[in-house]
Amino acid sequence: MSTASHPAREPLLRVAGVSVDYPTARGPLRAVDDVSFELAPGESLGIVGESGCGKSTLGRALLRLVPASAGRVTWLGRDLATYGARELRAARRDLQIVFQDPLASLDPRMTIGESIAEPLQVHEPALSAAQRESRVAEMLLAVGLDPAFTKRYPHEFSGGQCQRVGIARAMILRPKLVVCDEPVSALDVSVQGQVVNLLLDLQRAHGTALVFISHNLAVVRRVCERVLVMYLGRVMELAPRTELFVAPRHPYTQLLLESVPVADPVAARTRAPVQAGEVASPFAPPSGCVFRTRCRHALPACAEGRPPLELADSGHSVACLRWREIATAAR
Repeated sequence: MSTASHPAREPLLRVAGVSVDYPTARGPLRAVDDVSFELAPGESLGIVGESGCGKSTLGRALLRLVPASAGRVTWLGRDLATYGARELRAARRDLQIVFQDPLASLDPRMTIGESIAEPLQVHEPALSAAQRESRVAEMLLAVGLDPAFTKRYPHEFSGGQCQRVGIARAMILRPKLVVCDEPVSALDVSVQGQVVNLLLDLQRAHGTALVFISHNLAVVRRVCERVLVMYLGRVMELAPRTELFVAPRHPYTQLLLESVPVADPVAARTRAPVQAGEVASPFAPPSGCVFRTRCRHALPACAEGRPPLELADSGHSVACLRWREIATAAR
């Protein structure tokens, strides 16, 4: 197990050996398996991987929305598991989340003004009604919505507008960390760009750290400084954005990048087909390297032991027994 920290800033969040198990009729399902990393104030970390890789579960474990079965999530130097109910409620002021489904994340019985104001009522109860209304109006303007919309209900808005409301609710307390769980996957491409620009503007304005969970690699490349790649609950690679997209070390990361659609139809026709293979069952993951059953570089040794997350370069870690050979052959 290895961690990689941001080179210039003290960590805001430390994740050490975190695993998450879900009870099922077939026995425990390990959704997250021994994940470690650090996040600095104001930094943006992308978490990517195919559906079912555990990235959303990891995001919820960071906020203690689901319990970790093993390991520690340390927030500002203290293990989140040691917080009592009152302390955890107070800490949620700085720990916010933007959900994937913008409409389902809003209470249909509350106006959007009430939804955005709710965190203020919980964490800043001394504010007067007029002060809350002023803060809500200010936040609506910041996310590109008319303050006159405060009396409207979620069903009166488009998906993109509802996601802006969700972002406004998450950002109104100016939190130190926001977990964005697939925040643009339910939106049209044109609206995705607007929401991404909004998140980046708010992050720069408030110095908020982002954990950005997505399967859209183009969006992650634009938003995030570093990227963590997951497969069957494990970390395959963790690297600065440019290094990961230009020179990926892990075969799974290479597969993900090769699978990105090409806009040029001529290039798409001449492109070699991607041999993706079948994802193994999380109830019976392969021994050793969990990716080996789909890996074109796999050897018998890959089944014998779990590869450690090894530091390959400054800030660049990879969990592959053969990453040196693969990197040499790629040159």
